[in-house]
Amino acid sequence: MTKNKHNFTLNNSSDGVNNNDDPSDHHDYSDDSMPPTPTISTFNKFPRQSSLRFKTPLPNDTPRSSSSGSTSNNNNHNHNQKSPFLDENEASFDRKFGYNYDKDKVVEEEDENEDEATYVVGEDNEDNEDENDNINEMDPSNLKTKRHRWGTTRHKHGRPKNENINRSKTLKKILAPHKSKGKSHSKNSHSLNKRLLSIRKPNTHRVNFPHDNQPPPQDLDFEEQNDPKNRKSEKRTVTFNRPLPPHLVDPETNKPLTNYPRNKIRTTKYTPLSFFPKNIWNQFMHNVANIYFLVLIILGAFEIFGVPSPVLAAVPLIVIVIITAIKDAIEDSRRTVTDLEVNNQITHILTQVNEDAANGYHYENVNVDDEQVSYWRQFKKWNTRLLIRFWGASKRNLTKEGRANKIRERYNRENNIDGDGDQQQGRKSFDSDIVSNRTSFEQTENPFNDTLRQSFQQQRQQQQRQSSSYRHKTMKFAKKYWKDVKVGDVLRIYNNDEVPADLVILATSDEDNCCYVETKNLDGETNLKVKQALKYSSINEKIHKADDLINHDFEIDSEGPHANLYSYQGNLKYTNRMNNSQSYDNHEDSQEAITINNLLLRGCTLRNTKWAIGIVVFTGDDTKIMLNAGVTPTKQSRMSRELNYYVLLNFILLFVICFISGLVNGIYYRETNTSRDYFEFGTIASTPALNGLVGFFVSLILYQSLVPISLYITIEIIKTAQAFFIYSDVGMYYSKLDFPCTPKSWSISDDLGQIEYIFSDKTGTLTQNLMEFKKCTINGVSYGKAYTEALAGLRKRMGIDVEIEAAQERELISRDKEVMIEKLHTINKNKTYDDEITFVSSEFIDDLTDSSINNQQQRESNHHFMLALALCHSVMTEPDPKQPNKLMLKAQSPDEAALVGTARSLGFNFKGTTKTGVIVDVHGETKEYQVLNTLEFNSTRKRMSSIIKIPGEGPNDEPRALLICKGADSIIYERLSATENDPSMLEKTSKHLEEYATEGLRTLCIAERELSWKQYVEWNKRHQAAASSLDDREAKMEAVADSIERELTLLGGTAIEDRLQDGVPDAISILADAGIKLWVLTGDKVETAINIGFSCNLLGNDMQLLVIKTAYNDDENGSNDDNSSEDKNSLQGLKFGHNASEPEIVDTVISYYLRKHFDMTGSFEEKEAAVGDHSPPDERFGVVIDGDALKLVLLSPDVKRKFLLLCKKCRAVLCCRVSPAQKAAVVKLVKDTLNVMTLAIGDGSNDVAMIQAADVGVGIAGEEGRQAVMSSDYAIGQFRYLARLLLTHGRWSYKRFSEMIPSFFYKNIIFNIALFWYGIYCDFDGTYLFEFTYLMFYNLAFTSLPVIFLGIFDQDVEAKVSLLVPQIYRTGITRTEMSDLKFYLYCLDGIYQSAISYFFPYLLYMVAFPNMNGKPVDHRFWMGVLVTCIACISCNCYILFHQFRWDWLSSLIVAISILIIFIWTGLWTVNYQSSGEFYKAAPEIFGMTAFWACMFVGILCCLIPRFFYDFVMRIFWPKDIDIIRECVARGDFEAYPFDYDPTDPNRPKISTYSSDVVHRMSMNYPSPPQTQATSTDSNGKSPSSSSLDNGHQSRNSNNLNGNGYYDQDNSSGSNLTYDRSIIFERVNESPINAHHQQPPTPPPGIIASPIRKRKGFVPSVFRNSSDSHIHHSNGHTNGSSPGVATEEIPLEDFDDEQKRASRISYENQKRVSSMN
Repeated sequence: MTKNKHNFTLNNSSDGVNNNDDPSDHHDYSDDSMPPTPTISTFNKFPRQSSLRFKTPLPNDTPRSSSSGSTSNNNNHNHNQKSPFLDENEASFDRKFGYNYDKDKVVEEEDENEDEATYVVGEDNEDNEDENDNINEMDPSNLKTKRHRWGTTRHKHGRPKNENINRSKTLKKILAPHKSKGKSHSKNSHSLNKRLLSIRKPNTHRVNFPHDNQPPPQDLDFEEQNDPKNRKSEKRTVTFNRPLPPHLVDPETNKPLTNYPRNKIRTTKYTPLSFFPKNIWNQFMHNVANIYFLVLIILGAFEIFGVPSPVLAAVPLIVIVIITAIKDAIEDSRRTVTDLEVNNQITHILTQVNEDAANGYHYENVNVDDEQVSYWRQFKKWNTRLLIRFWGASKRNLTKEGRANKIRERYNRENNIDGDGDQQQGRKSFDSDIVSNRTSFEQTENPFNDTLRQSFQQQRQQQQRQSSSYRHKTMKFAKKYWKDVKVGDVLRIYNNDEVPADLVILATSDEDNCCYVETKNLDGETNLKVKQALKYSSINEKIHKADDLINHDFEIDSEGPHANLYSYQGNLKYTNRMNNSQSYDNHEDSQEAITINNLLLRGCTLRNTKWAIGIVVFTGDDTKIMLNAGVTPTKQSRMSRELNYYVLLNFILLFVICFISGLVNGIYYRETNTSRDYFEFGTIASTPALNGLVGFFVSLILYQSLVPISLYITIEIIKTAQAFFIYSDVGMYYSKLDFPCTPKSWSISDDLGQIEYIFSDKTGTLTQNLMEFKKCTINGVSYGKAYTEALAGLRKRMGIDVEIEAAQERELISRDKEVMIEKLHTINKNKTYDDEITFVSSEFIDDLTDSSINNQQQRESNHHFMLALALCHSVMTEPDPKQPNKLMLKAQSPDEAALVGTARSLGFNFKGTTKTGVIVDVHGETKEYQVLNTLEFNSTRKRMSSIIKIPGEGPNDEPRALLICKGADSIIYERLSATENDPSMLEKTSKHLEEYATEGLRTLCIAERELSWKQYVEWNKRHQAAASSLDDREAKMEAVADSIERELTLLGGTAIEDRLQDGVPDAISILADAGIKLWVLTGDKVETAINIGFSCNLLGNDMQLLVIKTAYNDDENGSNDDNSSEDKNSLQGLKFGHNASEPEIVDTVISYYLRKHFDMTGSFEEKEAAVGDHSPPDERFGVVIDGDALKLVLLSPDVKRKFLLLCKKCRAVLCCRVSPAQKAAVVKLVKDTLNVMTLAIGDGSNDVAMIQAADVGVGIAGEEGRQAVMSSDYAIGQFRYLARLLLTHGRWSYKRFSEMIPSFFYKNIIFNIALFWYGIYCDFDGTYLFEFTYLMFYNLAFTSLPVIFLGIFDQDVEAKVSLLVPQIYRTGITRTEMSDLKFYLYCLDGIYQSAISYFFPYLLYMVAFPNMNGKPVDHRFWMGVLVTCIACISCNCYILFHQFRWDWLSSLIVAISILIIFIWTGLWTVNYQSSGEFYKAAPEIFGMTAFWACMFVGILCCLIPRFFYDFVMRIFWPKDIDIIRECVARGDFEAYPFDYDPTDPNRPKISTYSSDVVHRMSMNYPSPPQTQATSTDSNGKSPSSSSLDNGHQSRNSNNLNGNGYYDQDNSSGSNLTYDRSIIFERVNESPINAHHQQPPTPPPGIIASPIRKRKGFVPSVFRNSSDSHIHHSNGHTNGSSPGVATEEIPLEDFDDEQKRASRISYENQKRVSSMN
């Protein structure tokens, strides 16, 4: 029975032609036209006789395999020829419609000895028997095993014991369902076998599949030759059943010369034995501070340096090292667990089980040396086995369960009972009858007995056949661990199993020899991809089971390992047995090219395919997934880099005071007639110089904590906690994908608070990457109705009310869709996909159904166009689990899914693939179209093509070939035929495509070319030759494809909408308010990118776009109104007037824009001035540049500098048609030149380069896989979460570190400089003022916790306030929170407080006095306790008071830290042996009133000056955050929920006022006198209301002053005084514009204290570009959206508080009434 293949005809003819095509071939050739297969004659060094092939003759009616390579080698070949759509009942079992084969329940084995395939339930199938026994041998509890030298696991005495018993147990479970719950009756099992045998094997799989191997764009900056992991040149040869070539074998040992890595993966940094030495080495080698402290500890061990206890001196460093080691051990242990899980997974490896049955055949993997096991591995294995044996014996003998099992096993052995409790009856062999002993069974009168008895007999016959087959079985696929896989091993992968290594596919269970894989572990893509087995297995004997491989021999010449997931080149050399002859003389060697289509990669999962057999070519670290692991570069935050500078400053300070100490001590040593001459016996240092040198090192040890030993570990702890909080934030959790914000680089969280430039991809990042087919143009006629977001932005620029227009348009579209569906049902009765229709055009259906003569051409064009969409693609179908009669489209690209889905909804239903083609249901009529070739899509070609076979019209007519090509319009138009296309139609189509792009739609063109069969055959020969080439295969195939994709005839174009993600316009507006500049780098066309920019609030209505291209002519400028007419005329003259080249044009255009709009020349001096200038850009301008112009810009340093200066002055930058390398180059240009913090965000593999080039890389888990996520520093689910990540967590992190780092140095200075003051009175001889333990615990316990909790929990404002007032983020951009001046002030404050901490106790103790017991208390340690208490308490309180957030936890931490001082003093002085002279000091010190009085006064003197300074600054010179905190305290944010997010489209509508605002608004004061006329615009509106109408946020255009605020510019010379008590009103949000609206943002300065006047002050975050008004807008996108505008209120117009409040109340009432 043959397939019914339908013609591909332009007139929709349904006539078919019967073809008996060879099912093993990819294409349909006649015998005389099929291109010959290239062959290479080689000498076979490993001949085999025909007697080695152990076979049973086939039945007489079963045809043998022919030399043509037919795969029909049994009587099921008729089933294989069935069309997959002939029988719906049979199709329901087909894998095409979701039938999954479970290898644990049903295993198919096709044997040449049988007439039909045998299906066995359970474990007793032919290929998998004894696999459970094999696993039991590998079980750690069974140690009586040994490894055979061929790799087979055997019992030490040969066969596994109790083998027959185990099989009998299995059969007994099958035949005794009453004893094993859940097992089927034998009759049911037999019926199941019959049912499975009746299932037709599917034949619906496609051979070639485009987009599966779509390579990422390769550019000059990221060429493979620059990749250290690229080892393509390290070629390898892998053989099977052949010896290795002589040059790969050691002639002396006869062992292979090449050593391949093991398949055991180890991603850990350490092993149990190497952890301690390696971890300690890493800690000291990567941290210079640890080496410094280690040297000091070593110095302290020498008595000359006077360290009281060298052991105690080492305690701080030991604690730090141990904490770091524990952290590293925890991190590494997780990797260890993961490695064990992966390495100990089970796979099936080909092994020889019965060499006696092979008649001398011996199988061995000659590619590796099994005996080459290092002594270290042998030692580890011996220890592992010993440990497992000891553990198993302990469990059996020591645990209660183990002892019970031991007794039970002994009882079973003594009574001959099996594991199920059934008594054994002494079976003689495996083939014995397995029937119950009950004699009454045969005599029971039950009609079911005969049926059951018959079932038993059939089951026994089946087991006898299997037993006979097993006794002669030579090979099998044994279960082994992944770590045991080696290069050259043949593996069998089952359905839903992961692939353990990179292997070449030899055969699959599918008749097409293809399989489906899921690559989610590689690239995150969940759609299935098709992989094809080599043709070799079809040409020679089909491989079904292990023994079939005995008669195969081949070798693979493979390229070396490299990381490119989409490229592989290899060559297979095999023996071709012609005419199925058993004589070796007739064999000849042939070769076949191996591509990435034939390679299964490690980490992929086999889906919808019962099994696949392949040979391993790469293992372990050579696999592609491992070569791609860890590609993310290590990044260091800016503050971490600046921290080294502060540490260096402390080193300098340490050196200075040590030098002073050593110098003074040496000078003192020179003096004579001192007490030293009379009371000391001499010193080791005999000279003043030597004594000074010793004094220097003594001081170095004494003041060592000036360089904080615990600073680095403290920073690690804080950043770890911050990463956890980011991960736990539900505000950034994307429920659709179950994806939280995931920090991948924990060390750069503070960089998130300093980002000034964001570089974003468009497709999938700003948009959803969910494509909807909206419009198309066919034969010059445009179809489709749509109102896109980009079109709304375009209408808004024209001053049209988009809300009203959008409502009207959507109503029209909805009505037209209903009419269209009614008309469509007249020709397409299938209503399954009506809900998926996105293309709305009743006119298209009219033209498709109109059979009049006048409409014949358009009808055929429409039919042909939609049929081309249904044929030229790489889509696969899968059944919908919720609707079995509905197929889901699985495409590599969302664009393709939209194209095929639209064709399907219009009646051109793509239903699946076959071996050589596709099945399409055209208006109820199923047709099969044969696909000869598929030329795949990639980013370089920007097109894909399919070649369809058109059968001849008559029996003797030659067939034809039709090429269908789709791609970018720029690519297709340059390949169109000059004679076959109507110029007017081309012009109309081009115009339509331009209109679609203006509406923000993605456009493609569809074209075709008809070829004669002779042309196709000649081209196909060249194509096959290029595909077989090992050198430059991709380039040769591209050249061949390019030669046929010419002289095309245009069919039409498509337009697809990629909708914006939720919250993108609001997020962009908020980021712009925060002072962040957004650049969009996209591969789309200029027009599409511009309109998306308007729709997402990146571009403004009144913005002038400065377009940079390589050519300017009338057509281009005439179609683009972005440039002014003056610019257009000037730009035209630049090219035509001066006849300039493209580089000169780009340079001239950029220079023209700089000179005209910004009065700049682009000089080097201007670039230097731009570095460090964070002033806002000009709101009036935006830059648009295409890829060709950008390429020229990046080539010249001068042009790069000018381009950067131009972009810095403009608010928005759009780079269109750019490549991945250009994206990375732009990011590096901005980052390195301007010295700013950059962030790159994207979702696809083409964004990886710029993500890694930026300071912070953010990946979006979208529709294009997870390459960007895997290479990023932070991964989020949607773009809108970026606002929360930066403005909330980033700003918090930056603020915390800005306060924590100087506080850490400050607290160390207090303590160490106090020692310096004490040295003045002891000639700097290194005497310790404190008891030695105080020096140890000062940084470790007394002052560490408050600083750590400051860095973890401190918050100046809540998250919602950070998003509602994004302007406060600008302090991170300007870096005002952490500056050198701030560090110096903290250090000076520490020196001051150290003086107070020392001299107050010194003045108290300088005159000796006794305590109440009469004992003197002038000991230095007694005084040191008081100094310690003042210093520690002052330091902890200082840190607490500098925290913005006070709660019970922070207060508790400070209290604990203070109490530790007193507790430790009391405990340490109790024991005389430990404390020595410090014995009983606690009661004597703490019992004095003078101690407490001095401590209290000293603490006050330390803290009062700093807090007085802070109070004055906050009152008279407040920062922006101080004003906002006053607003919070006033209650102006109470109406917003705690988790309010202005970017959330489902956010609650805020329509209430706070209680305080309501109270003030209700005050009935008389209206204030009108003292100043309010300026109005041309429409009679005030500037604030006008700004609200046009929907644009007022930006700050003035530079910051030195204090971080904007200077008040008053041209009139008068000093206006502004009031901070302007009330912030909340207004009802408009429900019409709920998607784009942004909640009102609080204005400046609401304070709870009495109203104060501020002269000349305007908070920088609320300063308008206007000089006479304080203005704030909420960034709404249209005038109907409410906003908040605070007008100027001159304070000189009001003399008292009552008048000011009256004016405020009056304005409130006026605004509320205007809203109502």
